Amino acid sequence: MEHLLEELLSDRIKATPPSFIRSILKTASNPEIISFAGGLPNPVSFPQEELLVSMERIVRTYGSSLFQYSITAGLPELRQYIADRYNQKFGLHLSIDNILITTGSQQALDLISKVLLNKGDGVIVEKPSYLGAIQAFSQYQPNFYPVELTESGLNIEHLQAALQNDVKFIYTIPDFQNPTGLTYSAENRDRIYEILKEQDIFLVEDDPYGDLRFEGERLPYIGAGRLPNSILLGTFSKTVTPGMRTGFIISENTELLKYISVAKEASDLHTNIFSQYLIWDYLEHNDYDAHIAQIRKLYQTQAQFMMDAMDRYFPKSVQYTRPHGGMFLWVTLPEGISALSLFPKALEKKIAFVPGDPFYIGMKDTNTMRLNYTNADSETIDEGIHRLGDLLKDMIL
Repeated sequence: MEHLLEELLSDRIKATPPSFIRSILKTASNPEIISFAGGLPNPVSFPQEELLVSMERIVRTYGSSLFQYSITAGLPELRQYIADRYNQKFGLHLSIDNILITTGSQQALDLISKVLLNKGDGVIVEKPSYLGAIQAFSQYQPNFYPVELTESGLNIEHLQAALQNDVKFIYTIPDFQNPTGLTYSAENRDRIYEILKEQDIFLVEDDPYGDLRFEGERLPYIGAGRLPNSILLGTFSKTVTPGMRTGFIISENTELLKYISVAKEASDLHTNIFSQYLIWDYLEHNDYDAHIAQIRKLYQTQAQFMMDAMDRYFPKSVQYTRPHGGMFLWVTLPEGISALSLFPKALEKKIAFVPGDPFYIGMKDTNTMRLNYTNADSETIDEGIHRLGDLLKDMIL
């Protein structure tokens, strides 16, 4: 039966890697295990009481509209809110025609791939890159061209070399990148822009974490407002609630958005309209920026606590990034030590992380791992890092 199924499956799904995170989260679901593996916002950041008020208000105010089919592009009022906010914050010139609501940023990655990629087309990704993006793109069987990610952003020489190939789009996370927590410098962004303005390809800037900066000043986007083929992705998952699955695509290329809308209509008709009304009402009746400021303060405390604990408990030969925002930091072990091989030993000590392998294209037994600091209190962080530090000392010394 299994052999028959293999013959019936499409090449596309067989080319898609399984969800590494899902298998790890299942393994680490034991409540005794301290897990830094997931990319979960802290539940205390969810504005539950305010959302309950909004929920009651929209049911009274909009009635059956909440429960009826809706338009594919998304709730016009929410799209207008997004356009106004980005115009004000970033000096863009957007209308609702430049905004498409998606079922989380993950759907946006799938729709972009569906619209732009044929089998064998080139996609430039960071090295390492977000594993959910790699999974979404892999369905369409592209050729990946990874470009080394440095502390200041993309390696420019590697980028120029990768652009010699037949490439459809570049996928980047310039702010507090997942998995590394790194942020592209202003100089690096400008250099990428100067290179791409001569290229006829799309630039995808995924920005789920930009509002979560807790140190330094926010930097301009690479392409938004400057490159005609700029695609900017945003989400309310990290600042309101991930369970509502409400994300969005911003592009001045309205022709591209029309094609993406056609692909979305074929996929799910439209994003959950109740969630769209709920988030829009919440945004209209609450101080969204004050709410984000509280999340930033919380995450700054948690990130600092984790870095301080790593300073205390980790061997000096272990390196790690020091993010200025976002949800993750990236650990690099001495050469020759596989984080994947370390994982089962960590589970024995009741501690979980994400080994670096699924964030790379075609690499195994890498000496890197991702840690999430946003979904644990200070006591749990200290205990978990202490356990992991002891294990690393046993492995390295």
